[in-house]
Amino acid sequence: MLKCIVIDDEELARKLIESYIEKLDFLTVAGSFENPLEAINLLKKETIDVVFLDIQMPQIKGTDFAKLIPSTTKIIFTTAYSDYAIEGFELSATDYLLKPISFDRFLKAVQKINTPNNSLQDSITVKSGYDLFKLKYADITHIESDSEYAVFYTADKKVMSLQSLKSLEKILDPSLFIRVHRSFIVNKTKVTSLKSRDLFLGTIQIPVSDSYYEMVKKELFS
Repeated sequence: MLKCIVIDDEELARKLIESYIEKLDFLTVAGSFENPLEAINLLKKETIDVVFLDIQMPQIKGTDFAKLIPSTTKIIFTTAYSDYAIEGFELSATDYLLKPISFDRFLKAVQKINTPNNSLQDSITVKSGYDLFKLKYADITHIESDSEYAVFYTADKKVMSLQSLKSLEKILDPSLFIRVHRSFIVNKTKVTSLKSRDLFLGTIQIPVSDSYYEMVKKELFS
C-alpha cells in the first residue's frame, strides 16, 4: 500500500483528495497538512510514497517545497492555475492535476506511479469500513456492484468495499478479470460455460449484457 500525504492550504481541496485516496485499496493517507512546512518532520521520519502538493500557497510555493522532498517520493501537483505546468514537469512530477479534480483524472495520475508496492501481484487489498482484507485473485469468483459499493465474492466469504466497478476495472489485472455486465466483473479462470445470455462459474450464474456479449464470447470462448 502506498503512503500518501496531502498538502494544500484549502481544507475543501485536502478533503477531496483524501476522499479519493480512501476509495483506492492501494493508497492510504499518512498525513494531511495546511502548511507545507509542517510536513517536513513526517517526510524525515517516515517513507512517504506520494505527495499531493498544491502549488500556490501563502507560506511557500509548492514548486519550491518540492525541492525539499526526497527524490524517492513521487509528487503529484494539484493547482487551480495552469501556468505552473511546465515548471511542475521540470521538477520531475508524476503528474499535474488542474482543479477542480475529478476522480477519473485522479485515478489516471496515481496509475502512473510505478513502484514495487503498486505493482500487481497475486492479490488485492480491499478496504471494508475500518478493516482491510487481502484477497488472492485466485480466490475471487466475481465482483458485484451494489449501489456505491463493490462486493467481492470468494468461495467462503464476501467483502463489501466503497468503490465502483469502473475504478476496479482500471486496477485489476485484465488477463484475469473481465467486465461482463454493468453490475458484474468475473474471474476468467472461474468461468465454466456460457448459456444464452448467462455466464456460469460452476453453479454461480452471472448475466451478460448485450453490450458485453460479443467481447465475452471472444475473450472466453474463442
